[in-house]
Amino acid sequence: MSVMQATADSPAGRQGGIRVSDPWILLCALALTGIGLVMVFSASSALASKRYLDSAYFFKHQLMHLAVGLTVMAVIAAGDYARLRKLAYPALVVVLLALVLVLIPGIGHRAGGAARWLRLGVFSVQPAEFAKLALLFYLAYALSEHADQIKSLSRGFLPPMVIASILVLPILLEPDLGMSVTLFILTIAMLFVAGTRLIYLAAMAAAAAPVMYFLLFKVSWRLERLLGFMQPWEDPLGRGYQIIHSFLALACGGMWGAGLGGSMQKLFYLPEPHTDFVFAVLGEELGLWGVALVLGLFMVLIWRGVRASLEARDLFGTYLALGATLIIGLQAFVNAAVVMGLLPTKGLTLPFISYGGSSLMVNFACVGILLSVAGHRRAA
Repeated sequence: MSVMQATADSPAGRQGGIRVSDPWILLCALALTGIGLVMVFSASSALASKRYLDSAYFFKHQLMHLAVGLTVMAVIAAGDYARLRKLAYPALVVVLLALVLVLIPGIGHRAGGAARWLRLGVFSVQPAEFAKLALLFYLAYALSEHADQIKSLSRGFLPPMVIASILVLPILLEPDLGMSVTLFILTIAMLFVAGTRLIYLAAMAAAAAPVMYFLLFKVSWRLERLLGFMQPWEDPLGRGYQIIHSFLALACGGMWGAGLGGSMQKLFYLPEPHTDFVFAVLGEELGLWGVALVLGLFMVLIWRGVRASLEARDLFGTYLALGATLIIGLQAFVNAAVVMGLLPTKGLTLPFISYGGSSLMVNFACVGILLSVAGHRRAA
């Protein structure tokens, strides 16, 4: 047993303080965040200088986001995760209210043709990010409380799907299809692990198919994005522009990269290079070894998150840690796949790496959950 494990399992450790019985979770998150800070500054400096006459504008804001995120992580990790049961329904109500407020003209802040943010002083909050946490709290509570009824359609399957649908509807109206799909995948994955009947999942997939067809093929700008994914070279200056420059960034990076600050694609070729496509800039500047390092850190974090879930002392902790791991892992996979041209552009950030306060806070909340669950694991 390590020193950190002994400390966490001691009587003093159980009375308070951050439980770090699995330091790999914390180390991976901090390492990814450190890389992210460097890449945010590198990728955004030219854009920040042009927009705000301050090359460190986005970097400074990310530091403020990080301070809040670390505080959230510490508060959650220092306590018993069981208290999060009480947030299952209040979190849903607060997030749903925020999602509705975002859609009200004059209250919600629009950017890039979408209304996704609420301005709170110097911060802009994206309620859809926090919808992942609210849904996680509810799913962990509902699936653990009704574990013996999980195979029931009316008590085990429909309530989680209805709650997920209620959260997804205003997010679709923003519009944000990527986040909507993420919430549904989180719900389906947790229902599957909980043991719901596969026939229910198959029926839901069949019912969702025509809706997805309409959203993808009957909405012009989404169809353009899909065509840009499948045939980027047919319109290199239009719908294929972003993914082609992502390819160029990764190709120019080669094995060892162009060095920090050496990216050319961040110089007004890749739109918003510090957010959705920061992974492309990382690949260009740090090369294949940098990409492998980041993906390796995510894999270790996911592995330890699954381990914490399997060793949780109760079902609520199991589902809570599993969901927190899914939130981080799923978003990392989708972002990396988009940058590499394996999925259409989704508008999802790379956890801990991309610029964005709401995303960073939610990711550190998930780390806090994993630390708390790992620190209160069942007795051997």
